[in-house]
Amino acid sequence: MLSGQMVEVKLFSGTTSEYLAKIIADHYGYPLGNIQLNRFSDGEMQPVINESVRGAYVFFIQSTYTPVENLMELLLMIDAAKRASAGYITAVIPYFGYARQDRKDKPRVPISAKLIANLLHTAGANRIMTMDFHADQIQGFFDIPVDHLKSEAIYIPYLQEQDLSNVIFASPDVGGVKRARTYAKHFNCNLVICDKYRKKANEVAEMTVIGDVEGADVILVDDLVDTAGTLCRAAKILREKGAKSVRAMCTHPVLSGNAYERIEESMLEELIVCDTIPLKQESSKIKVLTTSKLFARAIRNTHEHRSISALFVGG
Repeated sequence: MLSGQMVEVKLFSGTTSEYLAKIIADHYGYPLGNIQLNRFSDGEMQPVINESVRGAYVFFIQSTYTPVENLMELLLMIDAAKRASAGYITAVIPYFGYARQDRKDKPRVPISAKLIANLLHTAGANRIMTMDFHADQIQGFFDIPVDHLKSEAIYIPYLQEQDLSNVIFASPDVGGVKRARTYAKHFNCNLVICDKYRKKANEVAEMTVIGDVEGADVILVDDLVDTAGTLCRAAKILREKGAKSVRAMCTHPVLSGNAYERIEESMLEELIVCDTIPLKQESSKIKVLTTSKLFARAIRNTHEHRSISALFVGG
């Protein structure tokens, strides 16, 4: 790898993450590079990089929500840079789509997260930068370095400005216990678990609460919110168990189907999310915190060969 002090940095944005990439570029102090996306009449894409990237550190910023189109665009941009002799290519993927398919939980299904990892590597990415994988072990699917940023670096400073004297943190499922425990441990609070059972994807059949929430202000913690079925069900059950209030923090606002309607009608007082995915509509209950400064610092540290772990809470 060439010295970061001598090699030029180029930041480019995919089509649907430009809203975030512009803010990242502002924090970094570099303008976004000139790239355009041509489309044939049948929908086929052709990214064109309209400036030299020879020998440069190239960062492509693109979340893969509504994953097929955005992922294909990202792969093509990476291939274009590789064929234009870029020195080092980093795919900055604030939201990594297909991360929920990280294992075979039934016969004859793909491990899609591994396939996406292979595609990114094959396209020519030298490094991946992302936030809050659905499961930490997805890092092991890659044969290239992965900078796995944590939303705790954004949420913990925000929570430090709030009244946490009566707070209990909660995980909406068993798989998210480690994530919720991080906050409970940091703020010296109790932790409860909502144990759910699914009959099929996006549909919760049964849920029970493990722990006492009587009179407490509960904060649910999760990596993403999709249809909001689990989250709203958890909020309802926690209130029925005696919780004084229920809020939620979910990094990635996928919010598909009738999620917005569910949230508005739910017992959630507030849903705090990051801007890894843009909101499709406004909601009085949803508050957005930006990831732009964290990603800008991570990009700078990568370019200057400085520690990324310094950006983690307690790092």
